[in-house]
Amino acid sequence: MTQSPAKKVSQVALLATLALIFSYVEMLIPYSVGIPGIKLGIANIVVLIALYTYDFKTAFSVNIIRILMAGLLFNGFFGAIYALSGGILSLLVMYLLKKTDKFSIVGVSMCGAVFHNLGQLTVAAMIVQSPKLFLYFPVLLFSGIITGILMGIICHTIYSHIPSRYLTR
Repeated sequence: MTQSPAKKVSQVALLATLALIFSYVEMLIPYSVGIPGIKLGIANIVVLIALYTYDFKTAFSVNIIRILMAGLLFNGFFGAIYALSGGILSLLVMYLLKKTDKFSIVGVSMCGAVFHNLGQLTVAAMIVQSPKLFLYFPVLLFSGIITGILMGIICHTIYSHIPSRYLTR
């Protein structure tokens, strides 16, 4: 069954809005880990659910809209640049891993979180022209694994409750 363009646009808009709300809520959470750049990534729950429920194009649209809107509203230009680099790289990796059918949604989420951090770190190293920033990668790798697993468990719980008629495989 083909979906009408209007319905598809409204679904993407709703998902992007939900992801933007999650981005805002995450900004309100006080982190006291003492390590800059570490976030839970709760907005990525929506992107991953979109990837599993719809398709790559939908997840990509939701991701880009959310990143650009969050950049305009909360994070500024450089925040959007870092988020775009991490968001695009992580979504590509998650899409490729999902296509293999060898990774659970938790594994896909974990790898996405790690590659999100790697994408942001790469852009930061290019901007400041210092490969020494990659010395920070072990910390980001560890945090990406932990937060990716946590968000993946949440995604698995949500995804397992979505009625099959809404799933596209």
